[in-house]
Amino acid sequence: MKCLLIGELAPGEPCMEPSKNAALVEDFRALRSTVEQMGLLKPNKLFFFAVLVHILLIDVLAWLNLYYFGPSLIPFLITALLLGTVQAQAGWLQHDFGHLSVFSKSKWNHLVHKFVIGHLKHHAKPNCFRKDPDINMHPLFFALGKKLSVELGVKKKKYMPYNHQHKYFFLIGPPALIPLYFQWYIFYFAVQRRQWMDLAWMISFYVRFGMTYIPLLGIGGTISIFILVRFLESNWFVWVTQMNHIPMHINYDENKEWMSTQLQATCNVDQSFFNDWFSGHLNFQIEHHLFPTMPRHNYSKVAPLVLSLCKKYGIDYQSKPLFTAFADIVHSLKESGELWLDAYLHK
Repeated sequence: MKCLLIGELAPGEPCMEPSKNAALVEDFRALRSTVEQMGLLKPNKLFFFAVLVHILLIDVLAWLNLYYFGPSLIPFLITALLLGTVQAQAGWLQHDFGHLSVFSKSKWNHLVHKFVIGHLKHHAKPNCFRKDPDINMHPLFFALGKKLSVELGVKKKKYMPYNHQHKYFFLIGPPALIPLYFQWYIFYFAVQRRQWMDLAWMISFYVRFGMTYIPLLGIGGTISIFILVRFLESNWFVWVTQMNHIPMHINYDENKEWMSTQLQATCNVDQSFFNDWFSGHLNFQIEHHLFPTMPRHNYSKVAPLVLSLCKKYGIDYQSKPLFTAFADIVHSLKESGELWLDAYLHK
């Protein structure tokens, strides 16, 4: 955690503003104790083993599809879709290891985490500007949140035509994040931080990918399918990771207590077998943020307890259909872009 340390609080300085609802703080602590007593923080290792096996089986199926049917267009596209699924599901699995929710010892989580994907970032202060790395796209590319977008407009800042951001999101958001940004940034990060083991794992992936598909597709075909897979993975990753936060409250850190901070900036997507699988259980984003080390197969068990506590204190607990959550990303970008334009022209 040393790389995250930005300073120490002065003596006597509180870590947050005194809570206006001390009862909520105490009730959440009681809920945390209940969760521990119910064993909901204990992982089912068979579940995570099954997730890993299903990823490996899809990976093998992708190769077999090309091997038996040849590199014509349809098998090529099917293999790309299967490999994109492998990458997305591996992303959700590495997220589990990154949150130390699989093994009891941190070093084992970190070791397997490096094997699955390499490195991970996440956010404890969701949608808090300058404290949540997931909204670092504001203001260089997007104007996010009702208050922050107006602030940009009042200051007459125009890095992008934000009133059109709900349109160019489809060009520089889901399709481009992984192929054009993460693709080179992870190598830069590993070299800059001298994470040589991470670099070795990443290189091993490219070596394995080349050895697997160059004999079937040639160099050009292998490069083409790799780019297509990254494109599919990027769309999958961005829509899922942004559906829980971008439409929610975005502002500077307001120093609220833990539960209120998470709920105002986080929403869920309705549970179904497909939604659970498709999002790696990140459709339970509220429960994931409240209990970051909880194994994801227990989110559905704690969700009714969280909902009950929210109802008791009048806290908004949002859960919506999957495609509504996707649409809300675009709607929120359109709204904040219009607020920016109005402030830019008239304030």
